[in-house]
Amino acid sequence: MLVVKKFGGTSVGTPERIINVAKRCIEDYRKGNDIVVVLSAMGQSTDELIDLAHQVNPRPPKREMDVLMTTGEQVSVAMMAMAMDALGVRAVSLNAFQVAMHTTSQYGSARLKRIDSERILHELEDRKIVIVTGFQGVNKYDDYTTLGRGGSDTTAVALAAALHADACEIYTDVDGVFTADPRVVPNARKLKEITYDEMLDLATLGAGVLHNRSVEMAKKYGVVLVVRSSLNNSEGTMVKEDVKVERMLISGVAVDKNADRISLIGLKDVPGVAFRVFDILAKANINVDVILQSIGRDGTKDISFTTNDDSAEDALKVLEDNKERLQYKSLDIKKDVAKVSIVGAGMMSNPGVAAKMFEALYNEDININMISTSEIRVTVLIDEKDADRAANAVHDAFGLAE
Repeated sequence: MLVVKKFGGTSVGTPERIINVAKRCIEDYRKGNDIVVVLSAMGQSTDELIDLAHQVNPRPPKREMDVLMTTGEQVSVAMMAMAMDALGVRAVSLNAFQVAMHTTSQYGSARLKRIDSERILHELEDRKIVIVTGFQGVNKYDDYTTLGRGGSDTTAVALAAALHADACEIYTDVDGVFTADPRVVPNARKLKEITYDEMLDLATLGAGVLHNRSVEMAKKYGVVLVVRSSLNNSEGTMVKEDVKVERMLISGVAVDKNADRISLIGLKDVPGVAFRVFDILAKANINVDVILQSIGRDGTKDISFTTNDDSAEDALKVLEDNKERLQYKSLDIKKDVAKVSIVGAGMMSNPGVAAKMFEALYNEDININMISTSEIRVTVLIDEKDADRAANAVHDAFGLAE
């Protein structure tokens, strides 16, 4: 049996935790399984590297940031291989070049294209535990690239797909996927299983337990994921195509405080304006989420949208550079906002779900700035100061507590 195991930064944050993870992997290895381990950087080392870079350059080049950021995972995998050697098990650490993991050339948010599996398979045949750097790849220029924050999840799923693994286990500092972030909503309940589509929306909308692109890839290649705690032996949550348990109205509440609202004021109320705005942003590789267009009046209209904090400055710059083409009167950004979302396949056949959410927010005197919906989700944009209170109110309104 071939098992891919991914461990996040907190799971390998100290030498003691690295040894604990090593023992856990060796336990499965000694049962006769082939083990591939994917690791994030230790603890807060990624944030420390970002701070270090900004001390030298407030706007560091993205290529050089990727060169710097990939060092964190190389420390983790080398330390893990050392720990396993100390425990009497042969292991080998491999970085993105050695595997190799081919990606697109978008520094900071590259996408995996293919993985060369020969080196990994050779090491597994030699009965070694293979430890691979998460979060990183190599582009066509032989430069290091990174897959975006949380990208180690995507690395693990991609390896599981490429190696036709029997299992892909994602280990975190929580016991699985919950109906909300337990740090925000104390009475959140752990789910036994959840569909890819529901998990994808939750991950995209701020649930930090899995990287959204990893769920996207798992669905595409049929990789069943198990989200488990690295600190105990609880069963965790299974992420797959179909679930057997009785479907709840909604599966979870997600909060995303990493959001900014950008508004273009006074655009001409003519066909093609929205296309030009979002075409310019797309060509700059800027993702947008909640979109609101006002009703045209006096020959003008306004368009507002949300993007994440990391992309906001780039979005502002590209819009300012294209002011003459877009012909807007003013550009505004609001940073102290948050998205609160409910997700669940059960809402497709149940009218009134959105109204119930809005009622919960009204009862807490929380104002809604923007609304976005799909078949299985409702997202509202509110003031960031109200985000935690809103999540608890909505969670309670739908009876998701333990």
